[in-house]
Parts: sequence; structure tokens; C-alpha cells
Amino acid sequence: MGILERIAEIENEMSRTQKNKATEYHLGLLKGKLAKLRAELIEVKSSGPKGEGFDVKRSGDARVALIGFPSVGKSTLLSTITETEAAVSSIDFTTLQATPGRWEYRGAVIQLLDLPGIIEGAAQGVGRGKQVVSTARTADVILMMLDATKSHLQRSLLERELEAVGIRLNKPPPNIYFKVKKGGGISYNATCKQSVLSEKFVYNLLHQYRIFNAEVLVREDVSLDDFIDVVVGNRIHLPCLYVYNKIDAITIEEVDRIAREDHTVVVSIERDLNMATLKEAIWQSLNLLQVYTKRHGEFPDFSEGLILRTGATVEDACRAIHKTLLDAFKYALVWGRSSKHNPQRVGLSHPLCNEDVIEIVRK
Repeated sequence: MGILERIAEIENEMSRTQKNKATEYHLGLLKGKLAKLRAELIEVKSSGPKGEGFDVKRSGDARVALIGFPSVGKSTLLSTITETEAAVSSIDFTTLQATPGRWEYRGAVIQLLDLPGIIEGAAQGVGRGKQVVSTARTADVILMMLDATKSHLQRSLLERELEAVGIRLNKPPPNIYFKVKKGGGISYNATCKQSVLSEKFVYNLLHQYRIFNAEVLVREDVSLDDFIDVVVGNRIHLPCLYVYNKIDAITIEEVDRIAREDHTVVVSIERDLNMATLKEAIWQSLNLLQVYTKRHGEFPDFSEGLILRTGATVEDACRAIHKTLLDAFKYALVWGRSSKHNPQRVGLSHPLCNEDVIEIVRK
């Protein structure tokens, strides 16, 4: 029996099982088996001819993947924001390969990746869906394109396909410490009361994965799915922006209702409605920092800043300027929100904030 058949068998058993407190434990173990099989499915290499994949070289400071069903406006958005001429048509499946585009915003170079439209069952290999959702794992932000004129179910269907390949949207990783050891058995501790997770479930799930020696420390109230995610280990937590296109074709009341949902932007790409808001929302979702540099005795250079990840330190800034700068580093002077006073003398481990100004002092 192949992986897909075993997945279908477990899904059928789960659908037949009534959901209640008595069956919660059994369903949790079934979910564990399902997660293991889906992880194996992701790892299976494509047997297609060379050049059939979506291996697009990463470039710029960040990557945004455009995901959606066919004909929702992904290619139109790519052509509008970037200088890339993507194939645009009202016919389904116009885009057959991943099309990258380069977009500059606030000094950052952002790569937009237009992926082919996917259909239900994509994660199991229907169409080219498996390649699409797997490529989405390489992005920094998922931009989910949706058609405002169609059913709201399209959003949950896409979320389900991404969930199946281990992508968790707008959800932080569970606060669980998990480490496989060479001996000593399984050690389980929880620092707070657990609503559903139990020591019995932890032991049985780990044995199901043939793990007999491990340390588990749960620091928050988590679900069974959260613990399964930690054990599987190939989960990716990404921010997602839901973009509803074609708002010019629905009523203002519907636009207002959709726009109030979390992580959502409403636009009409063809009529250029709310596009500035979309660009700013993408930038905010990327959580990038723009840090300016200055030389001793000179004014800061505000024309071009360093683009860094949120949580970056002075050491990261030095590496971004030139890796040899660390060898001669003495200390840094920082002006901005990260400093207690202006300027503050700091070391390599000092965390930076957006729009800080930094001066590197050499030995």
C-alpha cells in the first residue's frame, strides 16, 4: 500500500470517528500517524525530468510567495508591482511555472514569486500542487490571493492544502522543548496545567515514532496537534496576508465585512484600488528593519539603509556592511529607539530597532 492510500485510509477512519472527549486520545494518535505519512510524502523526491521543478534562485532581502486558485489575479499583481511581464489571461492555469519578480520598497529588494494556481488535493500531488505548496515553504511571507466574488470557502481550502505540507499560517511555534536523547527513557514535564495533552499521549506518540529516549518540557497549554508538530519537526510557521481581489465587483457592505478580518487586505488590481495599502501591508508582514549608517563626524546616510531581519544585532549589521569589519570591531554608537540615550555605546550583541542609526568604531 502506497503513502497516498495509507493517508486516505487514516482520513476515512478519522471521518468515521465521532469527535468527543472519549475519542480525543484515539484521534490524536491517528493525527500523529497522518502527520508522519505526510512528512514522508513531502520528502519524496520528484521523479519528473530535470527542469520540471520550481527551483527559483532566491534573491533580494526577502521572498513573498503568491498562492491562490487559478485566475484570481496573481500574475496581474506581479506585473503591476514588479517589472516582470507575467502571462495574464482569464483562462485557468495560464501560469505553468514559478515566475519571479523584483520589487523595491523602502530600500529593500523583495522577490515576488508567482506560483501556478493550485486545486483541491494539491498537497497529495493533484496537478502540480505538491510542487507549488512545497515551494511556498521557502518564502518569508505567504500572500494568499482570493477572489472576492467567490465563496469564502476558498480560503479554508487553501489553508488546508498548506497545512497538509507542514505550513502553519499566522501562528507562533508552540512553546515546547523537545530533544531526543541516547538514553534515560522519556522525561515529560509541564510547567502549567494542560487541557488536552497528557503524559500517556506523549509516551504513546513518541513510541509510535520509534522514539524511546527524549526530554519533553511543555511551557504553555498546547493542543495535541501542537505537540505532533514539534515531534515531526518539519513544520514552518509563516506570516500570511489574505488579499481579496476584484472588490469592484461586490457591494461596499461586503467589502467592509471582508476588510475587517485579521491579516486581510481588499484590493482591485485592475482598477488600482487600495494598492498602496497592500504594499505597506506586505512590508509590515516581512518584519524587516532598516538601519542607517554614519561615519565619524558626518551626518547619517538616509538615502540607503541596511535591510536586516527583526531581532538583528550590531553583529548582523557589521556582517551586512562587510564581514571583515568584525575583526577590527571595537564598539558601536547607536542612535534611535534601541538606545537608552543618544548615542549609546554598545557591543556586538546589542539588538537594533527599525530606523536606528549606527556608527562602527574600529580598533
